[in-house]
Amino acid sequence: MTERQLPLDLAVPPRLSRADFLPAPANTAALAAVDAWRDWPGGRLLLRGTPGSGRTHLAAIWAAETGAVWLSGATLALPPLRAGRPAPRAYAVDDADQVAGDRPREVALFHLISRAQSDGAALLLTGSGAPGAWGITLPDLESRLQATAVAQLDRPDDDLIRMVLVKLFDERQVPVSVETVDYLVRRIDRSLAAAGAVVEALDRAALSRQKRISRTLAAEILAAPDG
Repeated sequence: MTERQLPLDLAVPPRLSRADFLPAPANTAALAAVDAWRDWPGGRLLLRGTPGSGRTHLAAIWAAETGAVWLSGATLALPPLRAGRPAPRAYAVDDADQVAGDRPREVALFHLISRAQSDGAALLLTGSGAPGAWGITLPDLESRLQATAVAQLDRPDDDLIRMVLVKLFDERQVPVSVETVDYLVRRIDRSLAAAGAVVEALDRAALSRQKRISRTLAAEILAAPDG
């Protein structure tokens, strides 16, 4: 029987700095739009892209550089203002589309948009698809969202997926051949989330079996039911 090493928790926290962002044709237009935040019409922008397109990373860069209050559409509540302190000058709402269908969260987003506009604060929203397809039930909120400028993150191309795979393996200090990376690029879904998942799965499998990551191991992992 071959002894296998029990893998440790190999989860690597995502690196969301500007230095970790990889510019590519799929995201350069969105990056330029976010960097031009002082010129956003009405002071707000919707950063639109599918899950795994890099929209959270780009929003996190902007939030760090502007000092924005970071909020999530999945748990959104209107942040309280503190007496004696200036109002925030920027807000970021990640996954804003997740407020749809939840009346309190929809109301919170509507009031946040109103507050930001009244205070002259910048507001960055992220989400999938057009607001008209989110399922918003509050007409006034849908109207505000429809009037918000949009920056689109396109589906990552092969070159971006390749760069991301190399970067993720490097962050884990895991050696991998060009052949293996090219094999993965041709077979995984075109999303940054898929790249992260396959790198973690390969790292775990290699540690458990005390083997190097190879094209053969990659093929086995991708062929697994949950690969």
